[in-house]
Amino acid sequence: MRIIARKTLQDFWQAGHADAEQPLKAWFGELSQAAWTGMADVKARYPHASVIDAERIVFNIGGNKYRLVAKVWFAGQAVYVKFVGTHAKYDGLDVRSL
Repeated sequence: MRIIARKTLQDFWQAGHADAEQPLKAWFGELSQAAWTGMADVKARYPHASVIDAERIVFNIGGNKYRLVAKVWFAGQAVYVKFVGTHAKYDGLDVRSL
């Protein structure tokens, strides 16, 4: 999978969430090697991820300390990082609109 908006991840850990750096780098590395064809592939690797709809997934990052919302385009093998943040910020989002 190709991850779009890696800078979003870096900006987050540099903005006062240094403890998220290694978990986000690990997530990025794993997804870079993935070749998912559907949500079943995602759930097989990340059973605690929440599938929002046919395109959106919420990943738990750093032992569930942070949330990452991604939009997946399986046919194009791309993942768009739409949000990364704390639970408090995540709770205020309408994930379906991202």
